[in-house]
Amino acid sequence: MSQSAEQGGKPSVRVYLAIGSNIAPKSSIRLALSELANKFPDLRVSPAYENTAAGFSGDDFINLTVSFDTTLSLADLLKAMHDVEAVCGRARNDAKWAPRCMDLDVLLYGDLLGVFTGAVLPRPDLLKRAYMLGPLAALEPDLVHPTEHKTIAQLWQEFDREAHPLRPIDLSVD
Repeated sequence: MSQSAEQGGKPSVRVYLAIGSNIAPKSSIRLALSELANKFPDLRVSPAYENTAAGFSGDDFINLTVSFDTTLSLADLLKAMHDVEAVCGRARNDAKWAPRCMDLDVLLYGDLLGVFTGAVLPRPDLLKRAYMLGPLAALEPDLVHPTEHKTIAQLWQEFDREAHPLRPIDLSVD
C-alpha cells in the first residue's frame, strides 16, 4: 500500500472514487460530496459531466471523481461509501443496471492490486467507461495507472471519446 501521510500512527492511502447519479442527480451528488467532505476533509473533486446511461435505458447520468487520503481499511471504506449512498436514498438491493440516486465506486485504493472484499482493484471499468476515466483525467492527469503503466491523461487521450461523449455540467445550478 502506498503511504502518503501518517495519521495517528496508521499509514494513509490515497483513494479515488467514481460518483454517479441519474435520480435528482445534482442534489444527490451535492449531498454525497458534503457527506464525503465531512468524513475526508482533504477531498478533491473533479469537474462533473453529463452522459447517457450505460447498460440500460434511462435518464442521463452526472458523473465525477474524487480523491482523498484515508487510514480506513478497504472494508471500512466500502462501509463508509454504503453509508453515504444510503443517506442519498440508495438501497443496497437496487438492481445493478438501473437508475441510481447515488453510486460510489472505488477506482483505486493506493497501489492495491487484486480482488479484496469483493472489489477488483484497480477497477476494470476505469479503462472502459468514459464517465470514470474522463473525470479522473481532469482530476489527476499525471497519476500512473498501476497495471497499464501510463498516466491517466495518456489513457484518456487514447480513449474513443467520440463514441462516449461527456458534457461538462455545473453542479451549482439546478
